[in-house]
Amino acid sequence: MATSDIDVLLVGGGIMSATLAVLLHRLDPTLHICMVEQLADVALESSDALNNAGTGHAGYCELNYTPANRQGEIQIRRALEINAAFETSLQCWSTLVKEGILQADGFIQRVPHMSAVWGAQDGAFLRKRYELLRQHPLFADMQWTQSSDTLADWMPLMMTGRSTDVTMSATRVAYGSDVNFGALTRQLVAYLQKQPNFSLLTQTKVSALKSLAGRGQRRWQAKLQQLANGEKQTLQASFVFLGAGGGALPLLQQSGIPEAYGYGGFPVSGQWLICQNAALIGRHHAKVYSQAAVGAPPMSVPHLDTRMIQGQAALMFGPYAGFTTRFLKQGSRFDLAKSVKLKNIKSLLGAGRHNLDLTKYLIKEVFQTHTQRMQALRVFMPEAQEADWHLAHAGQRVQIIKRCHQHWGKLEFGTEIVASEDGSLAALLGASPGASVSVKAMLDVLQRCFAPQMQTSAWKTTLKELIPAYGESLIDDAALLHRVRSNTLSTLNLAG
Repeated sequence: MATSDIDVLLVGGGIMSATLAVLLHRLDPTLHICMVEQLADVALESSDALNNAGTGHAGYCELNYTPANRQGEIQIRRALEINAAFETSLQCWSTLVKEGILQADGFIQRVPHMSAVWGAQDGAFLRKRYELLRQHPLFADMQWTQSSDTLADWMPLMMTGRSTDVTMSATRVAYGSDVNFGALTRQLVAYLQKQPNFSLLTQTKVSALKSLAGRGQRRWQAKLQQLANGEKQTLQASFVFLGAGGGALPLLQQSGIPEAYGYGGFPVSGQWLICQNAALIGRHHAKVYSQAAVGAPPMSVPHLDTRMIQGQAALMFGPYAGFTTRFLKQGSRFDLAKSVKLKNIKSLLGAGRHNLDLTKYLIKEVFQTHTQRMQALRVFMPEAQEADWHLAHAGQRVQIIKRCHQHWGKLEFGTEIVASEDGSLAALLGASPGASVSVKAMLDVLQRCFAPQMQTSAWKTTLKELIPAYGESLIDDAALLHRVRSNTLSTLNLAG
């Protein structure tokens, strides 16, 4: 069995691993980086266009990022943080576009982001949300309306045949975007493959991961198996990043680091209704989000989106959630059972006991008929016809379950980085906002795992070149935000 020494091992060929690889290569081109992907190509799981919302999550339209507290006060801090994090991604992508590394029209399109609700109660919530958000420079360009004429201009397909008995309210940010994270990942990896110290192993699985004892900095041993021919090899790396989506949790558990104690995963599948009727697609150019059903996970917030799938325009509605025991779309039905350990069973039991509404919701979703799915679509599009829409499977998400002293365990719906104390291993768990904040998330990995290097002037200078606002706050500095946003909207062709 051949053994190779490398500096960085990236498990998973999605947007997170690709982003981290680009950042590390730019910061230190001498690093030997190896990316391992068990499928035939990169970005075929969660990063693939069909497997995510492609929203460019910016907090513009996602109502679950501005929840109301027990006193009924709308909390906007999370929306501000997510918006600023997405701007960090836009800055990095803009720099790479200017350098000719990325082609903007190949992965990002201007698609306005809207929120739409029906009735007086939800309308009041949306208006109050709008008034709070637009006071901040990050959301100063947001528009709000209840005017039928304006709504017909913003979303003509959704207004056709709509009854006027129920008041409809909507907000809009014109420079929202649709991001094809699969295409973006492939562009990033294509750039990396031109570099002498980068290698990509596809159709290769990490079958075992263990810490190597010794003096000085800890190293990791990963045993690999090529799925096509069964050939095995061993890699030894100074740093390991587990960015394999649902596949990250089993390897994190296998690593044995104390920080992984108590973590579990709750898999949630998704489905889309997809329309490729050109006449209908031409009448809708927006991503329109609304309120989630009671008990629904955030990934199931209903939305009607303009998408670019494999270079073709389409409309997608959903996602419809479902339950599966697989951690990856192409995973094993035994994934959930294998993830149950003595170290996390208490967390799993606690989370299950306190999320009965979610369980009931998922069971209901699993048994929906096509007619029932169409009824949900007709809330958005009253004249939708069954013949124009077909069902497709979306991506797989594994929500985080972690220790909670009060309830044994709790279910988290965000994205979380779990890292060893010595910084030699990091794993990314969770889902939304996910890919949209990939640059910010990978900067957090660098801060936790390469802390001494991040303090050097060389690394700070490089990061400042890639991300002009690096080290500064777009939330607190309106002038900086204006300069940065003007540049990114222009470079990425998102300005109206």
